[in-house]
Amino acid sequence: MSHKLIPRPELLTLSKADLLRQLMRVDGDRNSSGRVLALETDFRARIRHHLQNLPTSGARFARLNTSPFVLLFYSLQHGLTRIREIEKAILPAKVFSSMETSAGRMIEAVVLPKYGWELAPSAMHSVNSVIDGKTMREGTLCLATLKSGPRCLNDEMSENLADAIVANCETWAQAAGVGRIDFTYGVLYGTKKQSNKKDWHILRNIVGKLTEGVIERPEQRWRCRFVKNELDVTVTVRIGIELWNHIAGHDLAFMELCASLVRACIAPSDAEPIGSAYTISDLEPIVSLTDIPESFNTTILQRSQWEWLFFLARHFCDELVPGDTASLTPMG
Repeated sequence: MSHKLIPRPELLTLSKADLLRQLMRVDGDRNSSGRVLALETDFRARIRHHLQNLPTSGARFARLNTSPFVLLFYSLQHGLTRIREIEKAILPAKVFSSMETSAGRMIEAVVLPKYGWELAPSAMHSVNSVIDGKTMREGTLCLATLKSGPRCLNDEMSENLADAIVANCETWAQAAGVGRIDFTYGVLYGTKKQSNKKDWHILRNIVGKLTEGVIERPEQRWRCRFVKNELDVTVTVRIGIELWNHIAGHDLAFMELCASLVRACIAPSDAEPIGSAYTISDLEPIVSLTDIPESFNTTILQRSQWEWLFFLARHFCDELVPGDTASLTPMG
């Protein structure tokens, strides 16, 4: 298939000013701020439980599954000459690796039920094995399969997902007693620009497997639609902010997610001094508070936590810019 058919998404740009305005909306909405506090409580409990099971100073070497080649390459890079020096790097690396494996599932387990979705764990290779969450909306069965990042798929996985949707959609609809399905391939963070486009190939594979009934083709779009024995099925790729706002059914979900995670993980402190040096070359402008008026404040997150909000939000966009921060006005 010609590459001309693949969508070419534009850069997704967020501004610090707009993020803080969204934060103000959360502050001013009792239901929204209540969801943030509820999410915060659940996040903190699950994260703390997970941390208790991570590798610690008492970990056994045989269970760390280290690569001997990586250990030696890292030692050369950092000029290490003693085993105790490389040991100091092993545990933090394994902690990150363990968290990356489970973090997505923790996010799903906390967030989906808060927005009325039912978690749908099922056995591998079963009729429901590709479904991570489901809900009903106005007579439509909404289903979602969720991946942690924008480059998690390969060609085989795209093919298998398309097979599962085409083969099992009627069974899912019959079990729910509906005539319409809205199926989402969702990615927890990232942007469509960052995607390796294997997710779009799910849509291409679906229409390629159907001999009839295709209503909407995925050329230059992130959605397809077909009818199979009178069942109306829409399949959509939703990544990052679009996914969370779809899950919640409103446009504050992304900010509620960010604010609750920051509150759960980062205690308020003194803001980072202006001119702080970072090793990552473009990190300072991402997290800087320099352009934000000192008179501006929010309730749900304190000023020292805003840099963490920006740090988190940068994972959901292609570019983070200051925006019109001068127009931010104090609350109350």
